[in-house]
Amino acid sequence: MKKFISLLLISLTFLGCNGTNSPIFTRTLFQTVPEKEATLVQTGKDKRYCVRCGMDLVKYYKTSHSAEINHKHTQYCSIHCLEEHLGEGITLKNPMVVDVTTLKLIPVNSANYVVGSSKKGTMSKVSKYAFLKLEDAKKFQKLYGGKIMNFQETLDEAKKDFKYYR
Repeated sequence: MKKFISLLLISLTFLGCNGTNSPIFTRTLFQTVPEKEATLVQTGKDKRYCVRCGMDLVKYYKTSHSAEINHKHTQYCSIHCLEEHLGEGITLKNPMVVDVTTLKLIPVNSANYVVGSSKKGTMSKVSKYAFLKLEDAKKFQKLYGGKIMNFQETLDEAKKDFKYYR
């Protein structure tokens, strides 16, 4: 009985009474936003998940991209999943990316990407975060490092992420 009580107390210490107050469960990724702040463009029961890999789009929202394929809105957790889809010969209409500052979708050709910051990436060791305003990208770069690139340069970097697996 003593062992059972001891084990129970240790478990509660690590997990908290309901598990949600534990550091294990409250660690939030930089990419994550509250669900109400995420713009999800897909419809149906899977609208919250990347069309390519199935990752949660709210959890990885700040690296999210979207586009239209054959009159259907699609959303990706990262530029890597978008790049992978392009590699299959898919033509994307109106590609967009999340502006880290405003959390709004912006055209990829208007984005200033900070590539290789100290903030963790999605689907890549090399992070890629987008900003509409160059000033915002520079502020982020000053805090977290990285190089400012346009969409095509960033897409080329994403292609390098998994070049050994192709």
